[in-house]
Amino acid sequence: MTTVLTPPPPPVTPAPPPPTPPATGPDTPSGPSAPPARPGLALAGAVLCVLAAVLLGFAANLTVVGHLQHARDQQTGYDELRKQLALGTAPVGQRTFDDKPLAMGAPVALLRIPTLGLREVVGEGTTSGVLMSGPGHRRDTPLPGQAGISVVMGRQWGYGSPFHALDKLPAGARIEVTTGQGKAVYRVLGVRRSGDRLPASAGTGGRLMLMTASGSPYTPAGVLYVDAELTTPVQPSPPRYVRLGWTGPAEKALGGESGAWLAVFLWSQALLIAALLAVWLHRVWGTWQTWITAGPVLAALGLAVSGAATRLLPNLL
Repeated sequence: MTTVLTPPPPPVTPAPPPPTPPATGPDTPSGPSAPPARPGLALAGAVLCVLAAVLLGFAANLTVVGHLQHARDQQTGYDELRKQLALGTAPVGQRTFDDKPLAMGAPVALLRIPTLGLREVVGEGTTSGVLMSGPGHRRDTPLPGQAGISVVMGRQWGYGSPFHALDKLPAGARIEVTTGQGKAVYRVLGVRRSGDRLPASAGTGGRLMLMTASGSPYTPAGVLYVDAELTTPVQPSPPRYVRLGWTGPAEKALGGESGAWLAVFLWSQALLIAALLAVWLHRVWGTWQTWITAGPVLAALGLAVSGAATRLLPNLL
């Protein structure tokens, strides 16, 4: 008789206890991956975004972007002035051909200095905003080619740096200025700085004075002058409604536009709001999605803020 051995029964595994439900309450995050809210950290991130956008905007405006803006405005001004010269409507004084005051920045002349390879459209006015587009004619002086001293200012380094090499002009160099009255030719008398001896009076003839900043790059220490005498016949001068000295501080040498503060304030607020939205989007979307969306907006607003703030700086910078 054969005995059959029966294997022992398998051990019984006790059932795991039921999971404990998560605690709920007003301070509990809505999901397991939601980070705790930190308003102070979000505000610090927004402030850092604003500072980075403004600093990068300043660097861009005073270098690459500023030079591109200057080139674009010069091409637009040249096309407008050439059209007016062809139609005989180019300004010859402080008013247009239909007796309206010239707008700030309106093209009034074409300046050529063959020795420096310079060709620039001159706008009306010498505020910092006007000189972003190129040299400007001081409104309380006659136009080039007319009797008296005509003053043209330009930037030394920023926005195309049209007058960067003025200090290299030798005596006797030729300067040509084309206005609605034709071409006026000047001969350079010399280069001087603040405190140097003034040249002899122009008398009944014409004189051109070019002005820019002197000193290290982007840190003007004074004013550089180039004096030139008219060698072509003097053109008649129409009545002048803005007399010598009637312009404001913003149009003087090394002056800034105090009226630009409002634009700086408004653009800064827009930039701060955009930075706060970017911080919030970073918590919702993630890093790459946020920078792809918010990066161009922050860059554009940073350029706008720094561009408005640049108008507060010296106009010959």
